[in-house]
Amino acid sequence: MKKLFFLFLFVSLLNPMFLLSLQKETLQSSSGVTFEFTYRALQPGEIIMISIDENPSVKEVFLRFLGKEYSLRKRGANLESFALVGLDLGLEPGTYLMKVYIKKKDGQGEYIQKKIPVSVKKFPLKKLWVEEKFVTPPPSVRERIKKEAGILNQVFRAVTPQWLGEEEFVLPSSGKVIPNFGERRIYNNKPRSSHSGVDISSPYGTPIRASNSGKVVLARDLYFAGNTVIIDHGLGLFTLYCHFSRIKAKRGELVSKGTIIGEVGATGRVTGPHLHWGVRLLKSRVDPFSLLSLPLE
Repeated sequence: MKKLFFLFLFVSLLNPMFLLSLQKETLQSSSGVTFEFTYRALQPGEIIMISIDENPSVKEVFLRFLGKEYSLRKRGANLESFALVGLDLGLEPGTYLMKVYIKKKDGQGEYIQKKIPVSVKKFPLKKLWVEEKFVTPPPSVRERIKKEAGILNQVFRAVTPQWLGEEEFVLPSSGKVIPNFGERRIYNNKPRSSHSGVDISSPYGTPIRASNSGKVVLARDLYFAGNTVIIDHGLGLFTLYCHFSRIKAKRGELVSKGTIIGEVGATGRVTGPHLHWGVRLLKSRVDPFSLLSLPLE
């Protein structure tokens, strides 16, 4: 059964929606340290993967971008060091400067910089109708909503310094994949925040699997997201799975890619049974399809 599931995922990835061509650029320091930048596009919601080939003179590499610091860490014993940088859904178009710092084993250091030109990306507008309590929450639940926002903020602030993932990410569920990341939402004729994930429409009770290995850092019911699981994959990267009918994972549990963590449901603010799948990268909201496209083999 597990083999059939992964076969389905492989076939799904052949869909042109996933096969956007990757761009690659190289950047070299004055001492010859070479970096590779891999991405689908330089637009809001995308991920940039920065990697460095094994270099015996290098002790440590980190970079600063948009007020955040990223460390390049090994993906495995025989794999290159890398970092993932997120271009948040709300990032304004413009040219931003990325600085890469290199610490050498002999105590010397150097840094290089790269301009990142972020272009405009237009997102569609959609009107939806849900229970009014999920659009204008009653006073009795406002304290709960505030508390849950604090919990999520705390979860996404924690950065595990090592990579917990295993090769590439995969779709977490079978079903109709709806590429609606960034969709501007109007609920019951009231504008609300943009959609920060993608939806997979599946029958009630369909199994949902971890899209990669990691640690479960949240498994609970949330007011808007319903029954939710969040997995920490290390280096500030988290995947979110929302609206479960049943949660089948526990907070603190280490899960492997493909582990069943819940079942499709319709809890929270929904119009019907489906999985909301989201990604956060050092709190930046990024498109899960951008994550799927990365060559993490």
